[in-house]
Amino acid sequence: AALNPWDVMLCVSGTAIACENALVVAIICYSPALRTPMFVLVGSLATADLLAGLGLILNFVFQYVIRSETVSLLTVGFLVASFAASVSSLLAITVDRYLSLYNALTYYSERTVLCIHTMLAGAWGVSLCLGLLPVLGWNCLHDRTACSVVRPLTKSNVTLLSASFFLIFLIMLHLYIEICKIVCRHAHQIALQQHFLTASHYVATKKGVSTLAIILGTFGASWLPFAIYCVVGDPDYPSVYTYATLLPATYNSMINPIIYAYRNQEIQRCMWVLFCGCFQAKVSFRSRSPSDV
Repeated sequence: AALNPWDVMLCVSGTAIACENALVVAIICYSPALRTPMFVLVGSLATADLLAGLGLILNFVFQYVIRSETVSLLTVGFLVASFAASVSSLLAITVDRYLSLYNALTYYSERTVLCIHTMLAGAWGVSLCLGLLPVLGWNCLHDRTACSVVRPLTKSNVTLLSASFFLIFLIMLHLYIEICKIVCRHAHQIALQQHFLTASHYVATKKGVSTLAIILGTFGASWLPFAIYCVVGDPDYPSVYTYATLLPATYNSMINPIIYAYRNQEIQRCMWVLFCGCFQAKVSFRSRSPSDV
């Protein structure tokens, strides 16, 4: 079959995603210091995005090299599970940031570690179940009229996935609004103690709120078009519509390591150690707390 340029772009996107996130996973596994709940969550996100990138590559290979309905189901299920785990990990990171601010005094307790591990176990378990649904029979291979805009997933399947995304997005939106309130309240309390709000406090508060807006805006801009199209789209529509909304969704997995990993100064320090074999003492690094946004 002739190469579809959209499939090529998805494969290129998957390659970039896999390379970026493989580096993050290697850094976290290589560095014993990165074992805090925050980095465990970042590692979970990077692992999910790494698998998603590999899934895009495998989907391209199997689509043009090995044409098989069974392989197609396995690849689609793998992609669904990977992207679901990525979105779930983003939700877990948001919950962790909220807890680190709301329960700052007890955040570093064993209870927090147990909570984080429980969240991740639940997120990956649900994601695996969602990925197995097409393989276990929830597909439209034998009923073309039940197909969605993403073959071989059924309309009811993509509706379930889209509804789950909308729910996660609303939860994240609510938590980030609460985080903004806490950040602004902390700045106000500092101002009352010092009798005025310094320029540095104003800049820090504005930067924190802006960062949260960028994080949520990037997530929404990447996934919302695809999630909405999965609900309102018809399988008879040109496939270019599906590709045009799916490709930006993959960019979220490309941006995640930049937002959640490479901006972190501890990970930057570990990158120096990993690639240079030594740490330049003249470069000053400040350890970021989980509440840093």
